[in-house]
Amino acid sequence: MKLWVVLSLALLWVEFHSGACQQLKRKKDVTRPAGKRVNIRGPKVKDGGGKRQSPLIRVLEKGRFLHLGPSTVLSPGMDLELRCKGSNIGWSYPTYLDTYNDSRLSIRQSDKFSQLILTSPSAADTGSYSCWVIVCDGTECTKDHERLYASYVYFTDKGNLFVPSAIHFEIVYLRPDRPAVVPCRVTDPQAEVSLHREVPPEELTANTTLLTYDPTKGFVLQKPSPDHQGVFYCKAATKGTPQISTKYQLLYVEVPNGPPFVSLEASSTSVRGGDNVNVTCTVLGEPEVDVNFTWSYPGQNYRPVHIQTSWRLVNRGTGHTTRVSQSVLTVEDMETIDFGNYICKAKNLNGQTIVAVTVISK
Repeated sequence: MKLWVVLSLALLWVEFHSGACQQLKRKKDVTRPAGKRVNIRGPKVKDGGGKRQSPLIRVLEKGRFLHLGPSTVLSPGMDLELRCKGSNIGWSYPTYLDTYNDSRLSIRQSDKFSQLILTSPSAADTGSYSCWVIVCDGTECTKDHERLYASYVYFTDKGNLFVPSAIHFEIVYLRPDRPAVVPCRVTDPQAEVSLHREVPPEELTANTTLLTYDPTKGFVLQKPSPDHQGVFYCKAATKGTPQISTKYQLLYVEVPNGPPFVSLEASSTSVRGGDNVNVTCTVLGEPEVDVNFTWSYPGQNYRPVHIQTSWRLVNRGTGHTTRVSQSVLTVEDMETIDFGNYICKAKNLNGQTIVAVTVISK
């Protein structure tokens, strides 16, 4: 009996000692030799709140791609290939590539993405490149503004710190109701740029309120006034010799927006057969707003007439500039069919105005 009790106690002691050793071993498993405790972590859970990458990508080489951010700095000369995911994609790029119908630019659409390729880019190609998803409902298609992706691409050229322009003297119109931009954009976002008046020589200091500089736009005059008129230029520098931009003529204008203000006048409203008559349609408007003229007249489709259209800028002497657009209709050797109403229709982006004058037989 005593022997049985002794054996039972021995077995209990062995079992207890074995469990304690296992606990100690588990503790040793989470302790480094230096005594530093290691935190045991569970599997990582992906955070769904992260920022989504833009589907606008640049192809580096076969099998290598780079998602573009808000701006990208590249070297000129190397072909640019951009891709945008989607089966129906629209593109935007520097407008002069369309203006000059540049053959270096090509766009191709595949089932899964659209591809824009620009060969041999130069400093002049600096600008915003964007793509967007086109959503169609039957035959009507619209741009999805929520899925528009853009990157401003700088083709940095030490010899051309300013984006080259085909115009060597540009006119910038200043209005009291909106900011004005002196468009001296740069090809290097790190360039130091300043704005200068030619006569009298003066540098305008940029600040955060009235005059600011944006390398993608140029100098922005927040509140233009007649005092800002004159000839200006920009100066840019990095580490080498400063470079000068094209010159800009700043003109202050104050013409109300709206349909054209039209006047119509005939050289004579009472004429004899065989006389010549000039009918002049004149519009006063904003300097950069184009005006389209159309005419209706008694001998239309039967009698030949001569129509000459032109425009000019007029300084009104008070620091304001107005555009005078004119269309002159000339009838030579008046006949009976030419007597009646001469109607001029002038149209701009804000509407149209119709005026008429009557020419009768004397």
